[in-house]
Amino acid sequence: MYRARLAQHPLAAATMSWQSARMDAEYNPPQEPLRILHEDHQILLVDKPSGLLSVPGKGEHLADCLMSRVQAAFPMALLVHRLDRDTSGVMVFALTPHAQRHLGLQFEKRQTKKTYVARLSGRLEPKTGTVDLPLIVDWPNRPLQMVCHDTGKPAQTDWRVARYGEGETRVKLMPRTGRSHQLRVHMLAMGHPILGDPFYATGPARDDHPRLMLHSEELRLRHPDGGRGMSFRAKAPF
Repeated sequence: MYRARLAQHPLAAATMSWQSARMDAEYNPPQEPLRILHEDHQILLVDKPSGLLSVPGKGEHLADCLMSRVQAAFPMALLVHRLDRDTSGVMVFALTPHAQRHLGLQFEKRQTKKTYVARLSGRLEPKTGTVDLPLIVDWPNRPLQMVCHDTGKPAQTDWRVARYGEGETRVKLMPRTGRSHQLRVHMLAMGHPILGDPFYATGPARDDHPRLMLHSEELRLRHPDGGRGMSFRAKAPF
């Protein structure tokens, strides 16, 4: 299996001013009904749209989020994990404290299995492999993350090419760890940023796409009531 190990974060400094402006841009989340994938007495699975925060940001203008929308319909709902604002796809919420503890331990112990779909710039080869690069926040440019072999936390991502297109690659990404921006930085480090990424892609790879082409397609977990293995899917909208 191919394993990628790069020495430094390859993001060009010239992109920082644009990204800083993007971070401060007006927040206009999509206004649409909740997409409920599954509901029972312990858990709720929803399909988060791209452009919506998982939890509130700092300031009243960032109050609208998936958490608040879910709690408007399910007041007992409790947070378990998050997706980046620009990432869409499957998220699970707990409907009881027991379920929150049970699911939280599954995520902490890496017992859940997540599969993402992404469209990358360029032709990724070989068709399968693992990125093994430690990540840490890029403090002067947070919330950006970067590769750092000295102080970064371990991060691994498996990939599998689904198909090649004209100047791009569609892949399945299976993170072994759950670092912030992990998939985005790992693909950048491979030289194939995710298309539409407002933070890590540049030029046409960023500008010619209406959104970040990253979607949480499948989440596998054990049900808090009895431990039965379950799988939840949401088809990628791209």
